[in-house]
Amino acid sequence: MLEFSIVKTLIIINPASARARDAWPKVESSLRENRISFDKHETTHAGDATSRTRTALREGYKLIAVVGGDGTLSEAAAGFFESNDAKTDSVLNLPSSINDEAALAILPAGTGDDFSRGLSGRREPLELWLEKLAAFCHGNGQTAARPVDVIVGVASKGSFICLNVSTIGLGAEVAARVAAQGNFLKSLPGELRFTTAAFGGLAAWRERRVVVTIDDGERIDSRTNLIAVANGVYAGGGMMFAPDARPDDGLIDLVLTHDLTRSTILRELPRIRRGKHVENANVRIVKTRRVRIESGDGREALLVEADGNVRGYTPAEFQIMPKAIRVVEGKR
Repeated sequence: MLEFSIVKTLIIINPASARARDAWPKVESSLRENRISFDKHETTHAGDATSRTRTALREGYKLIAVVGGDGTLSEAAAGFFESNDAKTDSVLNLPSSINDEAALAILPAGTGDDFSRGLSGRREPLELWLEKLAAFCHGNGQTAARPVDVIVGVASKGSFICLNVSTIGLGAEVAARVAAQGNFLKSLPGELRFTTAAFGGLAAWRERRVVVTIDDGERIDSRTNLIAVANGVYAGGGMMFAPDARPDDGLIDLVLTHDLTRSTILRELPRIRRGKHVENANVRIVKTRRVRIESGDGREALLVEADGNVRGYTPAEFQIMPKAIRVVEGKR
């Protein structure tokens, strides 16, 4: 007979997400069938997943599992860290881990689920992620977890943790439009929701002057409205923004574009889904550990989002934290 898991587990659910609400009965049934003891927390506002995770880790929880999308997952990941007041020579004042032995589990139930898609190479069903969680719990938390990098960023709304991808310009505008969609659009498949939002974002397309500084060295001065700071491969509901990105290589994949037009973007949209946009001469990917992105005055500032959450406007700064969090992945 299967014994009860002894890994102290907290399940975080985003009840504002219809997909998360629909997924919960299946998740609860699997947890009980696999004799996994757990506590549950339903988020009530933006940032709630971060504060509850932080408190839980201080209380001795070893596993935080998230039923929701990339935004809720990213908020929970931020709760694995706390501010570090010590002065450093880093671009950013990097936070400290609360508990190095704790792990984050993904129970994907969002619009895009791009981070889990990147880990697996495809969008896998919730049932498979539940199997991974059960394997982790009954291995007493010692197996089936993968250390991955996180990106620390700062923009006009303050600092943040990015688990997957941050986009600046058009990508951020699309993320904001997806978040603001009404009930009808929210009922559509995630890929279609992102495509609809992309067409809306293109209507306001305008390139702006941007200066990008890489690792405190190379400066790139160009006109753009589409930049991605990537830890994972996918963003925007399955768009392969950074096809060579690896979430555990200690590097940011910085996707830079310049001199693009609306018609060019429209032609590239199908190619981005396959990662073929990198063949365009006006697209460049740079491996870096730190990057700063500056624009002109307020009228030239570009919107910044990370993992689907709007973070303000440029200037923005990013730095990688190698293998900073353990994510339950298991064997494929």
